[in-house]
Amino acid sequence: MTRDRDASGRPRNARPRDELGRPLAGTTPDAFVADAPALAPLAALAEAQQLLDAGRPFAAHEVLEAVWKGASGPERALWRGLAQLAVGLTHRARGNDVGAHSLLLRGADTLQPVDGAPYGVPIDDLRVWARAAADVPDLEAPMPRLVGQAADERA
Repeated sequence: MTRDRDASGRPRNARPRDELGRPLAGTTPDAFVADAPALAPLAALAEAQQLLDAGRPFAAHEVLEAVWKGASGPERALWRGLAQLAVGLTHRARGNDVGAHSLLLRGADTLQPVDGAPYGVPIDDLRVWARAAADVPDLEAPMPRLVGQAADERA
């Protein structure tokens, strides 16, 4: 099965999907659906966290990916790594432990050069958690929050 792609060859989601990003039964990729515009960083983090809290990691990935696509320089690794962690959680929720392992490690590796806690994101905690979660599919520890409560309220 081929993926929906735009004129430049980038994958696109051109049909309705469920909460885990799977195409809904009976739908066809007959109409291009534009990617959502990127939110401001704090708003994107707050939205992604709400989606993760609601058990919708694929939707959180979409929010983070939109910011990643518009980022440049050192910030690009931050947003790409966070989006990869959300995809790892998506694979885990779908029962794809191999995909979850791969994406969680990739996200941790992508976040490796990110210093400090940009926008309050606990990068070190996320890297440690992602590596542990990649190795232990039924890890009880939840993913650290992307933002603290104060940042959620500011967004």
